[in-house]
Amino acid sequence: MTTLPARPEDGPGSTPDTAASPTLTADLGDRLEPLPVAPTLEDPVVRGASEAFGGPLGRHALVGSSWWTPIRVLMLFAVLACGLMYAQKLPCRNAAWNNGFQYSHVCYTDIYPLYYTEGLDQGKRPYIDPHTDASGQQTYVEYPVLIGATMQITADLAKLHLTPSSNAAQRFLDVNWVVLTIAALVTVVATALTHRRRPWDAAMVALAPGLILAGLINWDLIAVAFTALALYAWARRHPVIAGLLLGLGIATKFYPIVLFAPLFLLCLRARRLRSFFAMLGGAAFTWAVVDVPVWLRSPQGFETFYRFNENRGPDWGSIWYAIEQITGSGYSTRQVNLMEALATVVVLAVVAAIALTAPRRPRLASLCFLTLALFLVVNKVYSPQYVLWLLPLAVLARPRWPSFLVWQFGEVLYFLAIWLYLLNVTRPGKGLEWQPYLVGLALRDLAVLFLCTLVVIDIFKPSRDVVRRDGADDPAGGVLDGAPDWLAPKQAAVPVG
Repeated sequence: MTTLPARPEDGPGSTPDTAASPTLTADLGDRLEPLPVAPTLEDPVVRGASEAFGGPLGRHALVGSSWWTPIRVLMLFAVLACGLMYAQKLPCRNAAWNNGFQYSHVCYTDIYPLYYTEGLDQGKRPYIDPHTDASGQQTYVEYPVLIGATMQITADLAKLHLTPSSNAAQRFLDVNWVVLTIAALVTVVATALTHRRRPWDAAMVALAPGLILAGLINWDLIAVAFTALALYAWARRHPVIAGLLLGLGIATKFYPIVLFAPLFLLCLRARRLRSFFAMLGGAAFTWAVVDVPVWLRSPQGFETFYRFNENRGPDWGSIWYAIEQITGSGYSTRQVNLMEALATVVVLAVVAAIALTAPRRPRLASLCFLTLALFLVVNKVYSPQYVLWLLPLAVLARPRWPSFLVWQFGEVLYFLAIWLYLLNVTRPGKGLEWQPYLVGLALRDLAVLFLCTLVVIDIFKPSRDVVRRDGADDPAGGVLDGAPDWLAPKQAAVPVG
């Protein structure tokens, strides 16, 4: 019997898969290029669905012999999903929003009405030209800078008669749909390329009900695309580029800033803090390049986004709104902000405990998903489209269709519940009362926590993690993949043969 050290990519505390196929790994660490994982052989849902298309992959299948590569198929899936996304919003594009029409037809989108409410129809420039809000006050766009830039560019394009028999607001929605479709394609492709052996996992992003239903509510997909590209750049060991892209994501939607916490914890455990600070510097640079000129030109317009979020109360989809409804207590905005801040500190403490006590360093996607998901659950704003934030991370963290579909089922239930509840707010007696609505909200949060629980189990029991079953460490971890783990137990020599 020959005794060899574990492969570097296994990481401390891990056990190589000695039963791995010789076509995937060569002898004594001189490995061949790994083949993509076949989902029909690994996932029960995909295996069952494949019966309609010839069944699971056979041993004599000609892998890679077709023009339809995984990336091309995934792009086709994404285009089809975005077509459904547009069709789902068509009623709200083509009909007047009277008597809660946008809620009864569950086709609400922020994009169409904002063309008017933000003064874009009058040529108002975001952050520069104030507009009058519903209360008669002068205000500015309450979105981060790159969303304001997107609004400006697409509003200018909407003035062109690109589609016949349409008004400017309809063309505004159409142009933004094209922009968001491109963002969806970028997200899917970046997710597929982040883990080279598992491109088919990105089909979960491309075909997600959450993408179809929520992709055209707001401009979140742009931030999701930047974040997915940042994860891809990090996986390819380009931390500075990852930071530059993450900074653009933060300049679009503020949520990517939450990912700094798990990145820091994992780089600390792997002694790769130089890469973390390189990424952090890149993010700060691009955020400043985008935001500082707007801030200098119009401080009041720039600060509107931050003041708006500081002063807003609990939103419909948050647990704080549910608590207010159940207890009948009306908390002040200051109280809600304090409770939210304390809950966020608790979330970060829990994530830090998991990151530093797990027997093996968690994978980057797993800890990022866990951090963002728990942050959303305790946040005072949890809009329906925030499901998009979690999609790439959820797929990279736990690429299993059964649990993914359970989570998506909860999101679909909530999607229906929120619009029917708002219909009842608009037309009492025509939609859901707050009690059944809170059931839908609770089921959505439970579905998110269910997925979080499975991710935590995979972290503490790496043998259950499908990504690590072939002996890999963290294929999407970039500089973390195969890095030393100073908190893991000492690894003994592994007998082979």
